[in-house]
Amino acid sequence: MNKSTSLIQPVTRSRWLRVPRMPLTSALALVCLVAIVAMAVFAPWLANHDPVALAPANRLKPPSAEFWLGTDAYGRDLYSRIVHGARISLIVGLGVTVLSILIGLPLGLLAGYFRTLDAVLMRIMDGLMAIPGVLLAIAIVSLSKAGLVTVMIAIMVPEIPQVVRLVRSRVLSSREEPYVEAAQLMGTSPLSIMLRHLMPNTLAPLIVQGTYICASAILTESILSFLGAGIGTEIPTWGNIISEGRVYFQLKPSLVLWAGLALSLCILSINLLGDWVRDALDPRMKKRGAA
Repeated sequence: MNKSTSLIQPVTRSRWLRVPRMPLTSALALVCLVAIVAMAVFAPWLANHDPVALAPANRLKPPSAEFWLGTDAYGRDLYSRIVHGARISLIVGLGVTVLSILIGLPLGLLAGYFRTLDAVLMRIMDGLMAIPGVLLAIAIVSLSKAGLVTVMIAIMVPEIPQVVRLVRSRVLSSREEPYVEAAQLMGTSPLSIMLRHLMPNTLAPLIVQGTYICASAILTESILSFLGAGIGTEIPTWGNIISEGRVYFQLKPSLVLWAGLALSLCILSINLLGDWVRDALDPRMKKRGAA
């Protein structure tokens, strides 16, 4: 018993040693993202004014004790609009990520396991990927009334092929493993094989891919709002704030600067955390960190 215990303990410790430490940039990104999430959650208490209340008498006022970042062309408090705009961006990012994975994961499993479905599903995915994501999103939004759900669906559709191709590639590499062939010889159903043996191999890359989908969805929503094809202008979003402020950019650059800075920090933080998660889950990076 003592010999077996001595052999097991070093292996357990080496697993913890192989996990790379979070670098300073990723730690700062985590702090920044937590601050943005807290700002979105506590937006009603952090905002000084109603973000949609019009006050023409206060239009284009400079920063002051009453209006911390000044006001826009309609007299609305810019700080309050930016704080509430974080809610829409995070809802869109998380919603698109979850829906893309929920739809793309089963399709990727089916395409990678069944060769007959592979040809049909992948040709459909190739067709969707051939259309630029922003143009496809604009086309979907133009066919229905612009709203939060419509924008999320429009952004989600171009992201699904990426998830399907990622899951399919992992299934194709795992399908020929001995434990999968043994399960097939034992008469295990295809559904059980996909759920118990193949799907766990796709979770690590899906987590990494999910971070990039979240950042891409936030950026795409801002692009659609900037082009006037996103959520209605009465709802405060970072894209709407930038779109409305570009007209007065030369007169008051802060109308675009603060919303653009919040958008850039959010996307950069998510991408940096995604890079760290990729390094933490990549076996080759683990070996490099242990060395």
